[in-house]
Amino acid sequence: MDKNSINIIGIKGIPEVKSGDDIADLVIEAANNQKCLIQENDIFVIAQKIVSKSEGQFVHLSKVKPSSFAKVFSKKSGKDARLIEVALKDSRQIIKMDYARGILITETHHGFICANSGVDSSNVGGNDVVLRLPENPDGSANKLVSKIQHLTGIKNISVIISDTFGRPWREGQVNYSIGSAGIQPTIDYRGNEDTFNKVMNVTDIAIVDEMASAAELVMGKTSKIPVAIIRGFKYKDNKLGTYSLLRNKQTDMFR
Repeated sequence: MDKNSINIIGIKGIPEVKSGDDIADLVIEAANNQKCLIQENDIFVIAQKIVSKSEGQFVHLSKVKPSSFAKVFSKKSGKDARLIEVALKDSRQIIKMDYARGILITETHHGFICANSGVDSSNVGGNDVVLRLPENPDGSANKLVSKIQHLTGIKNISVIISDTFGRPWREGQVNYSIGSAGIQPTIDYRGNEDTFNKVMNVTDIAIVDEMASAAELVMGKTSKIPVAIIRGFKYKDNKLGTYSLLRNKQTDMFR
């Protein structure tokens, strides 16, 4: 492979994930069946949905009692009051509300700013079930790295857990990293000179987000490919996870 190119491989044949399933086992088995031999420095991009499923982050709406606020929002928006209640319980605060589209932009307990606290009903199964985000995505990524290392004997691998978020100022969604391990989340160019010998002061590229977005091109939403391997990208590990990318309120100019 050319040193200025990367390869993105979608891992097919991963079955429907259930609570308690070992994702690392499923991924390695599927990769072996695909004759995709795991290599040093492979980056595993794993969809949040299967991580949440394996960790049992299901909520049965029949067991949810909506609050007064959730009922009011439901009446104005047409959104299920029980789903709104789950989103509220998974949030620190509400950032914006859109009654017309039934969307709450919230800050989750993790610190993510996203729609409805990341609570999702698509590709879950059952009309009365929704799925929450993993409780500790960086921790989940760390466990997956350790298990894949154990199964393969490969020392240098990394994991990125990806989810789809909307963006300010633009239509459409992209995949972001919500958890990572084994890979330095950014490449910091600050203090380096550009091609015109000017010192860069702000350029700190969030490569885990770029990897998550790139992997989505082969994973898709309807292809039943919840895992991709990115190969050929040189990276370092500084033991920081995706949590380190969250911008604090004091420097957040966009809320």
